[in-house]
Amino acid sequence: MDLDQWISKVKDGQHLSEDELQLLCEYVKEILIEESNVQPVNSPVTVCGDIHGQFHDLMKLFQTGGHVPETNYIFMVYGFYDECQRKYGNANAWRYCTDVFDYLTLSAIIDGTVLCVHGGLSPDVRTIDQIRLVDRNCEIPHEGPFCDLMWSDPEDIETWAVSPRGAGWLFGSRVTTEVWSAPNYCYRCGNVASILSFNDNMEREVKFFTETEENNQMRGPRSGVPYFL
Repeated sequence: MDLDQWISKVKDGQHLSEDELQLLCEYVKEILIEESNVQPVNSPVTVCGDIHGQFHDLMKLFQTGGHVPETNYIFMVYGFYDECQRKYGNANAWRYCTDVFDYLTLSAIIDGTVLCVHGGLSPDVRTIDQIRLVDRNCEIPHEGPFCDLMWSDPEDIETWAVSPRGAGWLFGSRVTTEVWSAPNYCYRCGNVASILSFNDNMEREVKFFTETEENNQMRGPRSGVPYFL
């Protein structure tokens, strides 16, 4: 397995063969299974939300925030079925990757002070230790604390409200702001993207970027993509 060669191949705009992708996914799972549900991360680090398989925008994200391995990243990434279908012509690549997702850590905590999750909070989670006890090596359930951490959203409300997603909750009590890391979200929303960088002193900087020309040329699906595939 030549990881450097694969990285160069991807950076050149090519995608890995199905066999190469399968090997890579198996390798990544061996690493992820050793990580905690609440993975400790040291600053400096840059936090990114969903990128939904938008590869060219990922490259622009790295141009904006700094390239790996010189810059450390936390990604909250999930769901890119359409992108896999477009590149490979079948769902095999998507299945390999979603198998890896079952091994991903649930959250990260930066310097013991900043908690990072894909979605948000849960009425069933009062402490970080409760997150550490969740059995994560499975598909995301449709309810409960694991589900809530993935699918809840901040909202300008007092307490909890039913989420229009059909999973997770809307949560509030204070005004919160959602930070996205996918410009022109799902190739049709036209939004600007941003990432959140923390330096050695935990000082924060929001960095913005717009879609790439390759993203702009992509056509969104004719019908809405469901949250759960």
